[in-house]
Amino acid sequence: MPTIQTRKERERAERHRLILEAARELAEAEGWEAVTTRRLAERIEYSQPVLYSHFAGKGAIVDAVALQGMGELADELERAVAAAGPDGGPAALAAAYTAFAAANPALYEAMLTMGTTLSFGTGESPPELVRAFTLLYRVLAPRAGTADPETYVETFWAALHGLVLLTGSGRLRPGLDEQRLALLLERLG
Repeated sequence: MPTIQTRKERERAERHRLILEAARELAEAEGWEAVTTRRLAERIEYSQPVLYSHFAGKGAIVDAVALQGMGELADELERAVAAAGPDGGPAALAAAYTAFAAANPALYEAMLTMGTTLSFGTGESPPELVRAFTLLYRVLAPRAGTADPETYVETFWAALHGLVLLTGSGRLRPGLDEQRLALLLERLG
C-alpha cells in the first residue's frame, strides 16, 4: 500500500520533470536567455521557492537538462548504429549526431556549449556523459590506426561538434551537409 512518503516522492519527481520540461520548451522556443526561475514558476504553476527546492538556480537546471540530453543523444546514437550494422556504424553515428543537434538546438547548446559544472572526461563524469562517449569510442576507436584511440575519438567528436555549430550559426554554405559528413568520414571515420 502506498504511503504518504511515497506519494510525496512521486509528486516531487513530477515537479522535477515539469521544471525540466518547461525549461527545455522555453529554451527551444525563445533561447536560454528566456529561461528564468520566474518564467518557469509561472509555466509550471508553482512558486519560485518550489523551484529552488529542486534546483539551486538556472545553472543547475541547465546541468540537469544537459544530462537528460546526453542520455537522449546516446539513445539516438545506439539506435542508429544498431540499424546500420558494423560497417555503417561511423556514418550512422555521424548522421544521427548531427540530426539530433539540428532537431534540438537549445538542448544541444545546454549539453555542449553553455558553461556547466558537469565533469567531462574524468572519473567524476556522470553516467550519461560516460555512456555517450563510450558509444562514440566503441564505434570509432577501432579505426584509430596508430593514433591514441581516445584522442582519435575526441578529435572526431570535435569535428562533428564544429560542423554542428558552424552549420547552426549559418557560417557554412548551405546544402553541403552531406558532403561535409562524407569528407569527415573519409578522413577520420
